[in-house]
Amino acid sequence: MKRPASGEPRRKFSSRAPTDLLASLQRLALADGRPIQSVLEEALRDYVERREAGQPRRHVLRALNESLGEFDSLYRGLAP
Repeated sequence: MKRPASGEPRRKFSSRAPTDLLASLQRLALADGRPIQSVLEEALRDYVERREAGQPRRHVLRALNESLGEFDSLYRGLAP
């Protein structure tokens, strides 16, 4: 999944989690060499995408549009 640019606007929020779940999150982030914020953002995005499963995913549509822009003449040549 393509991640947004770091310049994307952010909004701070706070939440609570069970101690064991937070410890697992910290352990996994450390093992991956990533900040907890990055792992948490990935989890939130994955959750939202699963819930919106009937709708096309934004990063897929973005990739399609980029491909159409780049290879439009090729696609037109392949069409019957």
